[in-house]
Amino acid sequence: MPSAHPYTSAEDAKIPQRHAFLPFLQSQSQNTLTRLYQRPSSCLSLFRLLAPVERQIIMNLLWLESVISPATMLTWVLREGRKLYDDALATLGYLHILPNNDKLALNSTFKSSFRQALTGGGTSGSFGTPASDKEEKKQPIDIDSLDNFALERWETILHYMVSSGTGQQPTKPSQGVLFLLQRSGLMASSHGLLQITSAGFQFLLHPPHDQLWDLLLQYLHLAEERQMDLVEVLGFIFMLSTMELGREYSTENLRGTQKAMLEDLRDYGLIWQRRPSSRRFSPTRLATTLSSSSPPLPTSTGASSGPQEGFIILETNYRVYAYTDNPLQTAVLNLFVSLKYRFPNLVVGSITRESVKKALTNGISADQIISYLITHAHPQMRKNNPLLPVTVQDQIRLWELERNRLKSREGYLYTAFASQADYEFVLNYAKELDVVLWENAAKRCFFGSLEGHANIRGFIERRTMGASS
Repeated sequence: MPSAHPYTSAEDAKIPQRHAFLPFLQSQSQNTLTRLYQRPSSCLSLFRLLAPVERQIIMNLLWLESVISPATMLTWVLREGRKLYDDALATLGYLHILPNNDKLALNSTFKSSFRQALTGGGTSGSFGTPASDKEEKKQPIDIDSLDNFALERWETILHYMVSSGTGQQPTKPSQGVLFLLQRSGLMASSHGLLQITSAGFQFLLHPPHDQLWDLLLQYLHLAEERQMDLVEVLGFIFMLSTMELGREYSTENLRGTQKAMLEDLRDYGLIWQRRPSSRRFSPTRLATTLSSSSPPLPTSTGASSGPQEGFIILETNYRVYAYTDNPLQTAVLNLFVSLKYRFPNLVVGSITRESVKKALTNGISADQIISYLITHAHPQMRKNNPLLPVTVQDQIRLWELERNRLKSREGYLYTAFASQADYEFVLNYAKELDVVLWENAAKRCFFGSLEGHANIRGFIERRTMGASS
């Protein structure tokens, strides 16, 4: 029997943030998850993504050879942690790790594979097959070069998102990446050009780990549409997260779907190959940290992370000082700040009505602008209460309200009805079609949408002809 220690303390009772990948897994069939659990690397990676209480339940059941009653397990749970415990059981049930709530026991496939992941053994190559010295081999790539490659690929994607449609000419990612950005709603086509959307700007506010998983989730949805074997795709992603950074692995034992993924994952910066036809590949830090809490790039200066201490100072006169020399961070600021001067490690600009209107036109909301300024505020700013000047926050929101005050719609104004009865008869018909945009009963007029005009005109003509006959 495992030791009977409480599952939660007052500190543990805080609800942990759920990993964004778990709902996708929970939506899969039991057969798909059971096939996935046949791979020790997949079980280990999934275990890392779970909350502490969920991991603790698994570890307490992992070495039991018999089932345990829920009542026995419940005696280890503190009263204030009951909801956290129940939520953990529900999550494990949805993932089919605990297939039966009447008697607590791990899915036999998951248990066997996870034991193998922890103790070793087996010849499945679940954690990748290291490239042998007999294969083609030149000078091995070092970890710094892998980091530089991953950083260059990742920042190319982010820089293109914030620079497209602004007149700049950023380096274009591959067509596969562009399609994924557009399909995921992070960018949208406008006048033949891809521009960042409100969802795309919100994406920039996320930590790099969350950004990477957001793109991978969209990739998994596309994989299903492309009729790729989802288990093979998931298994390869999980395998990459358990590989050793700086080591080369062979492609010989990869399945067809996984070999096809190599090109896509190169474009995202998750793997490096000397050339596309190479029989070796090396995972980058973006891949090996997928299921861990380690930073995906130790030297990352991406727009979403920025310097750890924050770099933006905002004054009450709307002047912005950004202590950065990173072109990606500067490009993000240029979305809603009118930049005036650039010095080494310093960018100066102002938040103006025109700059905010430009951001609003691109789908960026006032709250997102304020959230970005708060997220990346300089430590000196964090001594203020409130953090940002209230006058600036209010003005940004007022500019948004000013833009949203009037909305134009094409349509037709219907007026000069002969009687109140005629007006109400036509109005009710238009309402049934759901094409009435505005009405004024006192003046016997209403405004209908362009799409409904043909039907309303025909209705009036038929009524007029019927009255005359």
